[in-house]
Amino acid sequence: MPRPAPRTPLRFSTQTLLLQLGVVLLVVLLSTAVHAWLTYDRVGSDAENQALTLARTVASDPSVRADVLAISGQAGTPPPAELAAGPLQAAAEAVRTRTGALFVVITDETGLRLAHPDPDRLGEGVSTDPSEALAGQEITTRNTGTLGPSAGAKVPVYAPDSNTVVGEVSVGYSMETVGQSVARDIGPVALTAAGALGAGVLGSFLLRRRLQRLTLGLEPEEISTLVHDQVAVLQGVDDGVIGVSADGRISVFNAASQRLLGLPDLTGTRWADAPVPAQLAALTRPGYAGPEAVEVVAGGQVLVASARKALHRREDLGWVLMLRDRTELQQLTRQLDAVGTLSDALRAQRHEFANQLHTLAGFMGIGQHQQAREYLAGLAATGPLRFPVDQAELLQDPYLQAFVGAKGVEADERGVSLRIGPETLVRGQVSEAQDVTTVLGNLIDNAVNAAVAGSAEDRWVEVEVLDEPGAGGGTLHIVVADSGNGLAPGTGPEDVFASGFTTASGPVRAGGGQGFGLALARQLARRRGGDVTLLAAGTDGGPGAVFMATLPGTTAARAAAPGRAATPGRAATPGKDNDA
Repeated sequence: MPRPAPRTPLRFSTQTLLLQLGVVLLVVLLSTAVHAWLTYDRVGSDAENQALTLARTVASDPSVRADVLAISGQAGTPPPAELAAGPLQAAAEAVRTRTGALFVVITDETGLRLAHPDPDRLGEGVSTDPSEALAGQEITTRNTGTLGPSAGAKVPVYAPDSNTVVGEVSVGYSMETVGQSVARDIGPVALTAAGALGAGVLGSFLLRRRLQRLTLGLEPEEISTLVHDQVAVLQGVDDGVIGVSADGRISVFNAASQRLLGLPDLTGTRWADAPVPAQLAALTRPGYAGPEAVEVVAGGQVLVASARKALHRREDLGWVLMLRDRTELQQLTRQLDAVGTLSDALRAQRHEFANQLHTLAGFMGIGQHQQAREYLAGLAATGPLRFPVDQAELLQDPYLQAFVGAKGVEADERGVSLRIGPETLVRGQVSEAQDVTTVLGNLIDNAVNAAVAGSAEDRWVEVEVLDEPGAGGGTLHIVVADSGNGLAPGTGPEDVFASGFTTASGPVRAGGGQGFGLALARQLARRRGGDVTLLAAGTDGGPGAVFMATLPGTTAARAAAPGRAATPGRAATPGKDNDA
């Protein structure tokens, strides 16, 4: 037999609505029932008190007391006809008619009726126990007698001027009358209950709509799945993800964002108050007309940030910002640029080197040994390669010679003369080539750009490098000056290190961006315990700005060549005598 199709479960919002309606209905019914019971009990108690007051009044009437005593003193009870025509029956009926009571009954000391609304019941015993009243006690009762259910009271009748009980008076009000009073009182209660039920139903529908809007129509199982997926994705990716809700608060700040920005978890913080870089905050500002992706320097890293508007159907959910780390890519690019620069410089010098070898071979071939020795001495003094860098021989470290020489080739192509300052002294050997390349290369590139953009006819960049030995590695001090126009008036010494700061109106050379070199150099130096500072802002027309970098732990002591001791104060250079 085919299996029946599974029943589609009710949506969570529908289940919540039905549950709320059931709860509201139950509360209203219980409240109405309790109020009705309390009203019924209160009206019944009022009837009992009213019956007790009426019974006391009748029992204290002197004529009633005298007539009851007279009948009690007789040998037997008078016949019903005589009792019906007697004064007690007339008095009891008059009181009952006047007060609207169900019955007013008078009995003798044995409980036989002397007055009763039904004349046929005269002379008979009462249907309820009269012993407590005949014993001298006043009581209130709710019971069912010959006239139906009633709320009443029983009061003893005493002989005139005596404490002897000669009978009792029983007064009762019909419970049907009590029910009618309750019905009159319960009407407003029922209307109130109906109003409360209607308000509850309306509130339940409004709450259901709000619940659907807040959950975007998703079921609890779907929300739970989304939460697990969100945690798995956001915490598992290397990209930073920042979610900003429509009310301007950070709703998502994953671990990658904390690591890339160097900040604690900012979830719940107002986006306007978050300590994030200005370029990142600007992406979400109204009317932002900049690029979709910007580079941000934070925590010593270069990040690419982008922002997208988050929409669900037509509802604005806020912003989603993505952060991608491109520090390693930029470092590799710089290293490749340095290698390419060195390769170009070496390729440019290849012909000169070949010519020098040919010249030396010619001297040896014709027997001019003395001229060959002098030619070799000249090569040893200046180096086999000639970079367009003035006083390049002051750089004793081969890595610095090669790197600065390559930068000199680039600068020469752009009409800028790169020279080494006369105070340059490097006795150690560069041990952290990558960091030195990043800082020194950025400073030289910025200086060359400033010299190209400057108004001076003689364009130059001067570099001075000093090393300071230390137990944990030597400290390299670098000073770079240029012939540019300096910084614009009003530019503070810290403004130039802000991410994105540049004085150029456009790229100074093809493919060159501005605004991140100095910020990167300073953060790298500070990470090593050093710094990059502005020594002089320069003047219009030149000379330009002067920057100094301090890089601790980037040099090591140079080992002396075999068979030659290093001269104090300056490292020995093969083929050249060095002065102290």
